[in-house]
Amino acid sequence: MNDQEIQDTFLKQLPEDRREIEIAWNDLRTSKDWNENDRDGLIRSTHRLAGAALTLGYSRMGNAARRVENHLKQTECLDRSALEKLAAALFVEISARVLDEVIEGQQHATQSIKNVPSLQETRSTSLIYLADDDPVLTDTLASQARHFGYLIQTFTRLEDLRAALQREIPAAILMDIMFPEGELAGIETVRSLQMEYNDQLPVFYLSIREDVSARLHAIRTGGKNYFVKPVDIGELVDALDKVIVAEEPEQYRVLIVDDSEVQAKVNAMHLAKAGVNAHIITNPFDALHALEEFIPDLLLLDLYMPECTGLELAQVIRQMKAFTSLPIVYLSAETDREKQLAAVGFGGDDFLTKPIKPDHLISAVTSRMVRYRQLRALMLRDSLTGLYNHTSIRERLGQEIARSARNDQPLAMAMIDIDNFKRVNDTYGHATGDRVLKALTHMFTRRLRQSDIIGRYGGEEFVVILPNTSEKTAFHVIDDLREAFSQVRHISEGQEFSITFSCGLATFPKQQTPASLSEAADRALYTAKGQGRNQVAVSK
Repeated sequence: MNDQEIQDTFLKQLPEDRREIEIAWNDLRTSKDWNENDRDGLIRSTHRLAGAALTLGYSRMGNAARRVENHLKQTECLDRSALEKLAAALFVEISARVLDEVIEGQQHATQSIKNVPSLQETRSTSLIYLADDDPVLTDTLASQARHFGYLIQTFTRLEDLRAALQREIPAAILMDIMFPEGELAGIETVRSLQMEYNDQLPVFYLSIREDVSARLHAIRTGGKNYFVKPVDIGELVDALDKVIVAEEPEQYRVLIVDDSEVQAKVNAMHLAKAGVNAHIITNPFDALHALEEFIPDLLLLDLYMPECTGLELAQVIRQMKAFTSLPIVYLSAETDREKQLAAVGFGGDDFLTKPIKPDHLISAVTSRMVRYRQLRALMLRDSLTGLYNHTSIRERLGQEIARSARNDQPLAMAMIDIDNFKRVNDTYGHATGDRVLKALTHMFTRRLRQSDIIGRYGGEEFVVILPNTSEKTAFHVIDDLREAFSQVRHISEGQEFSITFSCGLATFPKQQTPASLSEAADRALYTAKGQGRNQVAVSK
């Protein structure tokens, strides 16, 4: 069975999977004391869905299922309210995917959208409505957007757009300004729709008009952006991703090290209510492994523990390059101010005294995690693409090889280089070259799994790490990306051009170390370039 057949099978099974999860969920929530068998049944159902969805690239659905699974696994005393919200979000994501398949002509169960208050939750994350009476433009944009994982449904008549909105709310609307009904008919339609849908529709305008008057009308009706035709697909996808993909920030993570399991669980429960994913270990000797696996944004560390104190553990952690900037907050019943200050001097960032009020805990932890992520983004991310930079992608490669070795799983590494990129810069300018780099970045982030790790290695060279992926699967994934990228039409000052990339692929455990894996991928890339470019070569 090939990748497409696997995906088709998954989508056909999706309505049945939803029914199975609904049954398990109803059994659990109607049981008087959260029956363990019902709980295990829901864990199994959501775990299975999460694994399949994330593997096939349905990240929002997979993450929603994973959140339900993790909440069930990690919470000793289940929070009914929180679990209700997580389950509702999961059902919304499953229904949105089912509705996408209906639009593509497949037979799936449908869900009617009846009211506006839950518009943000019921919106599809891949469907775009395009209203324009130019069939050539609509066909071109629909074809190009598909390469980036978006499905564009086109309308040449405004009344057809209105009817479609009654059936499903898209991720965004692309709207022309001029129609046979009038020079500003598109803007007037949006104004009416925004009143009907409480200004919740993300609208992007497309027009041949460049004047300030048209742009003002667009802004006054809530237009997110304004594109002058012909539209560069890279710029359009960049704008769409900023509105759509950024809607769900990654959950903050706190690692709690405390020999009192009860106290740790109480703190974890308070953090969970604030949307923080808290992981508990009671043995400080397990801390290093947990840091590498969980990758927290903050370490909440008990000061007094048998065999290894919090002070000692903090000093051990600070000697490790990967965790020199990780915020460490001590948590202890110690009230002596001098001892508290001394503890902070030993690698800590703050000191909280037990017992601590939940609001104080959440505030102290959250503020430091926000700053930590901001600083890490500056240190670890490439400023143009937002991907991991050269240093951090190499560090992640080492971590992922170690993880694959522990779990006895395969891993693939793709070294990707844009073909003849210097010619693009020389012919169209560096600004256009930057847009090409960002277009490829958007294709990676839209079409690869959330678990895949993407970095800009330097210049026009990228690295993709695919955990738990065989050589054969990795080849098909990257080759599909290569084919899609080669069909993207870039625009610069009215001129259209396309460009390709070459790739070298190497795998673990065939290559055992980060250095040998990188060298093998680089040699394979050199082979791909030498054989004519625009292809994927696998290391021998």
